[in-house]
Amino acid sequence: MKIFVAGLPYDLDDAELEEIFEKFGKVISAKVAMDRETGKSKGFGFVDMPNSIEAKDAIESMNDISLGKKPLVVKEAEERNAAARPGMNRSPNTNGGYNKPGFNNDRN
Repeated sequence: MKIFVAGLPYDLDDAELEEIFEKFGKVISAKVAMDRETGKSKGFGFVDMPNSIEAKDAIESMNDISLGKKPLVVKEAEERNAAARPGMNRSPNTNGGYNKPGFNNDRN
């Protein structure tokens, strides 16, 4: 089960995130999201645990506790697909939605 973790301290790395969740069971991977330009943490990450019972226990135990200044938000990660991302679900001929009737596109 893939777990989303937000509210992480900005100095926390992948190994520390993995160590925190290993207390609940086996961890396949733990990854803190990093900004590509600055190389700094974005304050959230993902943990992948193979056992859903252990993962749910980790979610219940870790949600709303503080590792730093703010409480963590820990929940099951939602599946990511192209349609869910902004700007990725337009039909090829929509011109960003400007060819709707009555939007001055029907003038000759």
